[in-house]
Amino acid sequence: MNIAIVCYPTFGGSGVLATELGKALADKGHNIHFITYQQPVRLSGFHANIFYHEVRVPTYPLFDFPPYETALSSSMVDVINNHDIQLLHVHYAIPHASAAYMAKQILAKQGKKIPVITTLHGTDITLVGRDKTYSPVVTFSMNESDALTAVSKNLRDETYKNFTIDKEIEVIYNFVDVKRFHKKPVDAFKKLIAPNGEKIIIHASNFRKVKRVDDVVNTFLLINQQMPSKLLLLGDGPERPVVENICRDCVSADNIKFLGKQEQMEDILPIADLFLLTSEYESFGLAALEAMAAEVPVVSTNAGGLPEINIDGYCGYMCDVGDIIGMSNKAIEIVKDEKTFLQFKANALTQAKKYDIKNIVPLYEALYENLFKIAKAILLNLCTRQ
Repeated sequence: MNIAIVCYPTFGGSGVLATELGKALADKGHNIHFITYQQPVRLSGFHANIFYHEVRVPTYPLFDFPPYETALSSSMVDVINNHDIQLLHVHYAIPHASAAYMAKQILAKQGKKIPVITTLHGTDITLVGRDKTYSPVVTFSMNESDALTAVSKNLRDETYKNFTIDKEIEVIYNFVDVKRFHKKPVDAFKKLIAPNGEKIIIHASNFRKVKRVDDVVNTFLLINQQMPSKLLLLGDGPERPVVENICRDCVSADNIKFLGKQEQMEDILPIADLFLLTSEYESFGLAALEAMAAEVPVVSTNAGGLPEINIDGYCGYMCDVGDIIGMSNKAIEIVKDEKTFLQFKANALTQAKKYDIKNIVPLYEALYENLFKIAKAILLNLCTRQ
């Protein structure tokens, strides 16, 4: 199939999932066309079946804010018309679903029926989309999509609770390429970070308020009081300066390192002994799943969709949001005993395999095929009636 994918090209979960999905589909022989304002961060290297189309937004003195949504709709129409696109898959409702609706209507005037799938990822529903400024448009565009998917049961339920949705939302979980992340840690790299055998704790996020990265730091400080340890903070975002100031003033500042945005997470995660995720809300928790695939136990909050992947007492532990004492105690419980630690590591990998790319991508393919058949039947029926 010729499939167009629209996403944010960033380190956030929606962009990562969309890019990895496109790459996996390309590996299976589909032609994938990414449409976004810059090349997705996970889209590196050459692939004969992958194409990137940049959305260009002209600037004029009339506009205080360049009309990205209009430019995106036009780009969708152009790519669909010129590359025989059979299906459009947009990730993150705002503004992609409404732009897709506009493109779909333009194409319908040209006699083309393009199925649109909207995948909901989290804050497009739980935060931004609920704002009354956007809610009517988000609701309308979701209902006008030919199919809706959500990355967790929790997100599906939150969508039904906060929006008037008149169609089924299919849950297709986020996925991970276990083969890519499950690799032997580089001993030299690990020794560079922890020269005296300290425990290595990792957190990765986009440093937004909802991630509560200050809780990560404060949890680590409690752990560090009881055992030699190092904290690696991966990612970047608006809260990073605040967190850096907290770290500069703490007694364990030398044990905390900011590594910034990292594209090759599969090279870093395997050296970790533990992954910390202290978010106020996670629709799924892709970063935690990637850690599990690297055989790293996870200590997280019990917010949102996290209980669907982080099984308490099995592959990690969960605590209430803000419970830094509880999280530090659970972290120490995992790593202090070698037998316990090895069991949690093995369980983390077993849990990650349930969400392996080989199990999830076929679910999207089946959805694509079904929608394409329906669209084809509708067009055939219209032609027959004419």
